[in-house]
Amino acid sequence: MDEVLIKYKGVRVSQDYDTVLRGVDLELCRGSFVYLIGKVGTGKSSLLKTMYGELDITDGEAEVLGYNMRKLKQKHIPKLRRRLGIVFQDFQLLTDRSVYDNLRFVLRATGWHDKKEIDNRIKAVLNLVGMEDKEDKLPNELSGGEQQRVVIARAVLNSPDIIMADEPTGNLDTETGRAITKLLHDLSDTGSLVIMTTHNLQLLREFPGEVYRCEDQKLVKEEQDNY
Repeated sequence: MDEVLIKYKGVRVSQDYDTVLRGVDLELCRGSFVYLIGKVGTGKSSLLKTMYGELDITDGEAEVLGYNMRKLKQKHIPKLRRRLGIVFQDFQLLTDRSVYDNLRFVLRATGWHDKKEIDNRIKAVLNLVGMEDKEDKLPNELSGGEQQRVVIARAVLNSPDIIMADEPTGNLDTETGRAITKLLHDLSDTGSLVIMTTHNLQLLREFPGEVYRCEDQKLVKEEQDNY
């Protein structure tokens, strides 16, 4: 039996008091690669935000990594987020610091102190994303694809159970987007649950996964063979 990491039953997702999704039923397991698709404004990003405690859930039952998201106190959200890796479309790297210092900042903020362990972990994740020779570069010295690789490296620093990638290929050319998707897909093979929102349906043909569509305030599971 696969380990269920996210379980939603009858969940309503609201943004600014407007319902964007209702009756969401979802069970996502460790090692799965999951696509969230749908038009802009249909609730993909809002659904992710409920999973990392950015948006409250008002109706239904919701559990993420054993945490009851309906009852999760604000003070416990950082503990949950340490087990999550979040990849943003707009990178959100610290522009005045090198790649190495961006990653060190996250490790120090999440309780790492030993310099050698920090060094080793940064080298390991940069190697994983093919950026081992870029640790001294500033973000503005990197291409968009390289910056996104650093963002993925940052997301996996603490070996997260779940990686959430919100339109990670949205600002990238086709070839770079494929490379980033492959990288995320490979991470699901190592045991992380990877959830990726995307508008690029071509990716669904190349990299197998579960497909959920946000449409008309509903979340519907679809067959990947349809794409």
